Amino acid sequence: MSAAYTAFCAFLARWALRGAALGLVGLVVCVQWQVTGRYLLNDTPVWTEPVALMLVLYITALAVAVGVRDAGHLGLESFVALLPPAAQRGAEALIQLFVGLFAVLMALGGWEWMQLKWSEPKPILGVPEALDYLPLLIGGILILLFCIEQLIALWRGENVEPAGV
Repeated sequence: MSAAYTAFCAFLARWALRGAALGLVGLVVCVQWQVTGRYLLNDTPVWTEPVALMLVLYITALAVAVGVRDAGHLGLESFVALLPPAAQRGAEALIQLFVGLFAVLMALGGWEWMQLKWSEPKPILGVPEALDYLPLLIGGILILLFCIEQLIALWRGENVEPAGV
């Protein structure tokens, strides 16, 4: 179970990183198109800014989730390192539980806002306003899955290997 779950989480993390990288390329293209349109063509495209802002939301949600899996998030490592080994494991488990709780609240909040905003179109783009809240749902689910993976690894005395790309 653990090896299959870890492989599944590594697969999700790799695809989340690829999605974030692709979103970053799209963000650069949007901003470049806006600058080119404004200064060279004297015709600013109106869609570039809302698309760029939406891409920032998706890039952030995906990258933060992978950061949780690869233990790249902010932590109190210097404080935990001062504790005895048994207390270190307990503190790390407690941290993962709190991060997991945050992930659940994040996903539930994203789901609730998506339901509220699904029928409202975004100005200029015409897509549902709910798409701004989808990253909360996706990121929350990924973070929860990765916290569970970290807890399993902690319980087995293993480390989660970074996914890479």
